[in-house]
Amino acid sequence: MYTNRKYTYIDLFAGTSALSEGFLRCGFVPVAHVEMNKDACYTIKTRLAYHYLKENNNYYNYIKYLKREITRDELYKLLPKNLISSVINKEISDESIESIFASIDSVLKRQRRKRVDFIVGGPPCQAFSMLNRHNAGIADDKRCFLYLQYGKFLARYKPMGFVFENVLGLLSSKKNHFENIKMHFRELGYKVHFAILNASDYGVIQNRQRVIIFGWRKSSDRGCPIIQKVQNDWTCKDIFSDLPVICAGESSSEYRSVPSDYLRRFSLRNDSDILTLHTARPINHIDTEKYRMAVEMWLNDGIRIKNSDFPDKIRTINNTTSFLDRFKVVDLNGKCHTVVAHISKDGHYYIYPSKRTIRSISIREAARIQSFPDDFFFEGSRSAIFKQIGNAVPPLMAHAIAKAIVQLL
Repeated sequence: MYTNRKYTYIDLFAGTSALSEGFLRCGFVPVAHVEMNKDACYTIKTRLAYHYLKENNNYYNYIKYLKREITRDELYKLLPKNLISSVINKEISDESIESIFASIDSVLKRQRRKRVDFIVGGPPCQAFSMLNRHNAGIADDKRCFLYLQYGKFLARYKPMGFVFENVLGLLSSKKNHFENIKMHFRELGYKVHFAILNASDYGVIQNRQRVIIFGWRKSSDRGCPIIQKVQNDWTCKDIFSDLPVICAGESSSEYRSVPSDYLRRFSLRNDSDILTLHTARPINHIDTEKYRMAVEMWLNDGIRIKNSDFPDKIRTINNTTSFLDRFKVVDLNGKCHTVVAHISKDGHYYIYPSKRTIRSISIREAARIQSFPDDFFFEGSRSAIFKQIGNAVPPLMAHAIAKAIVQLL
């Protein structure tokens, strides 16, 4: 595997490995993925299985797994042990970091590699989220200081460069965290650059802004990569059009039509005709009425419903003066608003834009909004998968970042 590839990397706080996916597509070799969530680690292993089997002319076995003709254990047995063991299911902390280093060193030895060229990843971003900035205590949240753990990997492996991703709220967080992060990386010997990116500029059907910090060792600084934008006139209609109609609580495993030009252009619907995870969560009768009102107001008048618009008999939240946009319909004729991890709790903010079926978006629809290809299979419960998707870096944006780095190299 990866015999023609040159540069290696470690993915920290890896989540689903979505950022890693962009680097894999550009020929980088993953040494290790470090992630604390067990379900996400299974997702990473399954994605590594996809890449390994496809590169080794054994893709049919991955298809067998999607069809549930073989178990996950049987799938993993088809992979080299050092590939499976490269996924490290541990929280990065003072207590665990030495054992994580030992695991990575062991993987490097088995892969017969002498160096790590890049470190990529972004610590959990909820502490910097705009949703949390009203909380005065958030500045002391321990997650705000995980960049120090990230720095320990830079100090240990001394890669030529790194990519650090986080939410836009980092720039305005309390206690100057952004400046502290840049200063810390400089003290470790890196020239630091940063860019603010919107995923929609790279083919993603979503308005999602993120801050990306790029670092290069001072002896070989290559500057800030120029991330090539694409013309993106596509809409949510282009990513929903071939998916079958389902109602709340239902699933479907068969496409209803050929892929749209968008799905072909960005390879979201690839070789397989097997549709997975097109599953919508069930909703109760009160939320059904709320969703119906929200859809009708949006489709008929282009108006976003407010909590104060609901009649008393179905209004379950008394606050009618603030935080009114708890129910939001996805814009079928435009880009989706930002998909966040809260989608694992409920689908109120991601209502499917149709009067025909009253529900929130399915797992596969959320994954497509994030630009995950349909052959990307997520492991875990429905809530666990929604959380993985909401926390992820859109793979198309990750690919654009990796391509820009390749050009600099």
